[in-house]
Amino acid sequence: MTLILVLLVGGIIGWLASILMRTDAQQGIFLNIVVGVIGALIAGVIITPLIGGAPITSGSFDIMSLFASFLGAVILLAIVNLFRRGSIR
Repeated sequence: MTLILVLLVGGIIGWLASILMRTDAQQGIFLNIVVGVIGALIAGVIITPLIGGAPITSGSFDIMSLFASFLGAVILLAIVNLFRRGSIR
């Protein structure tokens, strides 16, 4: 059940991050889920130890975990945009 919640929340987080980074028209629902889940993994490794809290991949769905996952997804999209377009946005 936790895996389904992580995929669902990851899809929503990936979708919101793609709207913020203006890549929503280039991605479908599958890539939004991938961006959200990988962003959550990035957040669990890099962001969560800095700000405290538990990563969303451990089943913790509080505001701090969701925000950290969102930041991880935005960082992932910024890195992808940097390599694809030569600019962050």
